[in-house]
Amino acid sequence: MQYRDYYEILGVTRGADADEIKRAYRKLARKFHPDVSKEKNAEDKFKEVQEAYEVLRDAEKRAAYDQLGRDFRNGQQFRPPPDWSQRFGQSGGQRFSDLNGFSDFFSSLFGGSGSGGSAQPEADAGHLDVTVEEAFSGTKRRIAINEQGRQRQVDVQIPAGVSEGQSLRIPGIGGRSSLIFKVRLRPHHLYEVAGKEVHIELPLAPWEAALGAKVAVPTLGGTVELTVPAGAQAGQKLRLRGRGIPGNPAGDQIVTLKLVAPAAQTPAAKEAYERMKRELHFDPRADWP
Repeated sequence: MQYRDYYEILGVTRGADADEIKRAYRKLARKFHPDVSKEKNAEDKFKEVQEAYEVLRDAEKRAAYDQLGRDFRNGQQFRPPPDWSQRFGQSGGQRFSDLNGFSDFFSSLFGGSGSGGSAQPEADAGHLDVTVEEAFSGTKRRIAINEQGRQRQVDVQIPAGVSEGQSLRIPGIGGRSSLIFKVRLRPHHLYEVAGKEVHIELPLAPWEAALGAKVAVPTLGGTVELTVPAGAQAGQKLRLRGRGIPGNPAGDQIVTLKLVAPAAQTPAAKEAYERMKRELHFDPRADWP
């Protein structure tokens, strides 16, 4: 199998902190998301970026990955060290793995049994990654339960409306009355989730903010038309009630306005800006001392 340099994939240094890693992931996830990207092999790139972030955002996985050292290069032939499972503590005990497909490299390091497809391991504390879309609509997930070297698979129903950190219970696993794990929401290229609220940035042209506009805004339940009032300002927040994560009551979607100015790349565009400068008499720093 081939070694994957997760730091190189995200374009960060090995000393990058959690915020740097998250920013790099979000930028690349937006660039390669299959729904919007026109890049070649966007879907494969998106999966690669997700896998890298899954490892580097998790302190335990990142520390284990860093034990491999700096001598390997992306794409180089690789085999895990002979004592890897002992060093990473995968032998014995009860663990479960989310069977969403990652690479053979990932599976060989973190997949427990190391057999067959790509398994996404979870710590004994019981974190299960769920996408924002799955949290909104609910989903069924196949889970691999590893018990003393033996593996079994069960289907788990994840209800609509689950939140970050929420505990879910799987009854009757491995001779126990239940198995508890906690939901962990995967970062999304558009949405940020805070409790039941969903946050999104809405890019606006200067004339849309100044004159007002009706703009199609994506939500987890489908696109809705949002009225932007005339004179809207950057950073202003608008609320779409009931468009967040389901619940009783459902959360809202918070839309934060972001002004994006077109570049003056042609003589006509430059003249348009010059005319605005002459006619509007606008000083954004008028209240500065």
